[in-house]
Amino acid sequence: MPDDTPTLDLLSLLPQEWRAVLTPHLDPARTAALAEFVAHEYATQTVFPPLDDLFSAYRLCGPQQCRVLILGQDPYHKAGQAHGLSFSVREGVSVPPSLRNVFKELSEDLGVPKPRSGNLDGWAAQGVLLLNAVLTVRQASPGSHANKGWEEFTDATIRALDARDEPVVFLLWGGYARKKAALVTNSRHVVLEAGHPSPMNPRGFLGSRPFSATNKALADAGAPPIDWERTAG
Repeated sequence: MPDDTPTLDLLSLLPQEWRAVLTPHLDPARTAALAEFVAHEYATQTVFPPLDDLFSAYRLCGPQQCRVLILGQDPYHKAGQAHGLSFSVREGVSVPPSLRNVFKELSEDLGVPKPRSGNLDGWAAQGVLLLNAVLTVRQASPGSHANKGWEEFTDATIRALDARDEPVVFLLWGGYARKKAALVTNSRHVVLEAGHPSPMNPRGFLGSRPFSATNKALADAGAPPIDWERTAG
């Protein structure tokens, strides 16, 4: 990379609470290399989500508030979609196909109307961490930022949540996310696996009933349920 690559301190962009719990699980050299890569990409390419939204999931759901983690793969790669929360799009943006399947399953699982908004801020506000395994992507190039260091960053997030005494429900959708189940070692937590909600995956997600299963797991732990009908904050 050229010597004039802008610098970016990723950890300084995180809320302090997350920075404190993630740092012990991160390798400084790997994190610095990731920051250099991300800074160069934002400076030279069209990258999603916008930098201001990079850590939206962490800002909206602190480590002590997190009760559920939904893990996606990487952000939407079309303009105007990604805003830092897995599967979510901003108010007024057309609901993408994967999220349509999420809402279809929500409706069939809980017998509620499909949400009109694809903005999942309302879930985040209730303690649902909407995280992608890779947090950035080049426009029109899905998977373009895989294997650049983000995986270690989000693995550290899972490890930090696993270290908590309070129970967390981990929703791992798709083969990529399901590999992360091995990081959850604390028996207090619950892992619920299913296929990816993408329409290209005809089996494995629809019918998995993740929303009722999550609320049952929370109730079993003495925690309040998630109001899944509440999407936009």
